[in-house]
Amino acid sequence: MATKNRFSTQPRSNLMPWLGIAAIVILFDQLSKITITKLFHLGEEKVITSFFNLVLAYNKGAAFSFLQNESGWQRYFLSAIAIGAALYIVLLLKKHGGQRLFCWALALILGGAIGNVIDRLVYGHVVDFLDFHIKAFGHFPAFNIADSAICIGAGLFIIDELRRVNR
Repeated sequence: MATKNRFSTQPRSNLMPWLGIAAIVILFDQLSKITITKLFHLGEEKVITSFFNLVLAYNKGAAFSFLQNESGWQRYFLSAIAIGAALYIVLLLKKHGGQRLFCWALALILGGAIGNVIDRLVYGHVVDFLDFHIKAFGHFPAFNIADSAICIGAGLFIIDELRRVNR
């Protein structure tokens, strides 16, 4: 009787665990955005700590409000890029399903990308609400759970690549 190696890096085609992680990110992202839009008015701020606020902000652009002030074409352009990236990520997940850290990274990025695409297509902007600030530097751009998942996924991707290079 052979036992299964849980830490195998052999490819598996089972996408469900990875798509499940992405779905959880999308669920938490969308629930948090719905909640914040119901409780806050645009620009309204609630101080939580000396370095963190909740604030309702809309971002029509990309990261750090890049392209924010354009005429509206960026909504469809950024959505198309995110949808294309999501499809490519699904292919990578299918091909490399046994590489756990790599797939965790991709699943988080996938969930974050889709979470923000939903906002762009439904509202015409991304809902941001997490506002960190340091007195000496001021406020960082507001962000959301989808953005956080993308950043964590990118960090895991870098760690995975560094591990791969050091083998």
